[in-house]
Amino acid sequence: MAMYGTDKRHHTLTVLVENKSGVLARVASLFSRRGYNIYSLAVAPTDDERFSRITIVVDVESAPLDQITKQLNKLIPVVAIDELDPARSRERELLMATVEASPTTRGQIIQLVGVFEGKIVDVGPAHLMVMVAGSPTKLDDFEDLIRGYGITALQRTGRVALPMLDRSHDGGTPLDDGRTDTERAG
Repeated sequence: MAMYGTDKRHHTLTVLVENKSGVLARVASLFSRRGYNIYSLAVAPTDDERFSRITIVVDVESAPLDQITKQLNKLIPVVAIDELDPARSRERELLMATVEASPTTRGQIIQLVGVFEGKIVDVGPAHLMVMVAGSPTKLDDFEDLIRGYGITALQRTGRVALPMLDRSHDGGTPLDDGRTDTERAG
């Protein structure tokens, strides 16, 4: 089984869309109609309230990436689409899990959560609810390690991603075309 964060079939697209009701439904409908597989999906408004950014991790075995991009570009509310190179972007997600935590294992789980810079978000007599944020591979590693304690519930948010910043000059602009979301919509 390929790890969540490292599968070469998965490509990350960020899709800048108009922040209007029904846009996400149209994108999801497109994927459904065409039989494209969405591996991960996250959506939220940008710093400009007129736009939202959808981060979609697509499985290119279900359809070629250029075909997916062409179909997305046909949707009226789509402003811009970027494929993010994993070597030139930062991807993060959130994992929450409820883990069995007996008195003998509770301390080990708390230490493990600390090693992964996570937090305990809820405590029960026989369980702990934990939260860890980070790269997909970091969360894969954490999930593998806590699985041995007994996971009773687990949820991952899906990836969010942005291009890395250009450090070659003082501007700090992203390593994409350098335009802001407002300029792209312009």
